[in-house]
Amino acid sequence: MAVKIAQAWFPYLKEEFEKPYFISLTSRVREEYLHKQVFPKPQHVFRAFELCPPEKVKVVVIGQDPYHTPGVADGLAFSSLPANSIPPSLHNIYQEIEREFGITCERTPDLTRWATQGVLLLNASLSVESGLANSHALFGWQTFTDAVIKIISRELESTVFLLWGSFAGKKDVLIDTAKHLILKSAHPSPLSAHRGFLGNGHFKRTNEYLTSHNRTPIDWR
Repeated sequence: MAVKIAQAWFPYLKEEFEKPYFISLTSRVREEYLHKQVFPKPQHVFRAFELCPPEKVKVVVIGQDPYHTPGVADGLAFSSLPANSIPPSLHNIYQEIEREFGITCERTPDLTRWATQGVLLLNASLSVESGLANSHALFGWQTFTDAVIKIISRELESTVFLLWGSFAGKKDVLIDTAKHLILKSAHPSPLSAHRGFLGNGHFKRTNEYLTSHNRTPIDWR
């Protein structure tokens, strides 16, 4: 499987691409695409990186893996293709944004507009078999995406990491809190949003932090 990724990422990730685990990972994922139904489309596997090169990264949102329902995953965490309905977790995300800012969001499933502003919408696994959540979790994706988080932490400055839910929350050990801001809460899923996601204030706090570090805030609308 070819690594189609923004050229600006290569200086940061070239060593990872050459490691045995990554070569094995891409070979295994390629076989999965050839013989099974796998999401997102192959050209969208590294879409989060394509839309958000390192010099633009301001915020990192950690998801678990792509949606495993046909026609839903678009390569961005919490996002979906424009023609689809809004995923339940994203519905709660919009609800929280509207509560914090007193605005009405553009209720679309497509979060491309966030990615192009500098929000890296990163799933821990970048592919999944149809109907089987976390089916590629042990392929090596998390070794790669953990390395991405550590590289961002080491090489970039003043980034906000939004860690929602217990899975994402465990990534905090990869991040230098002296250089970056970590915001943690419950996951926006309907099963847990009422346990601390709704009312967490993360979107306003993110923009306040970015502004205080002379960075342009995100237009979450």
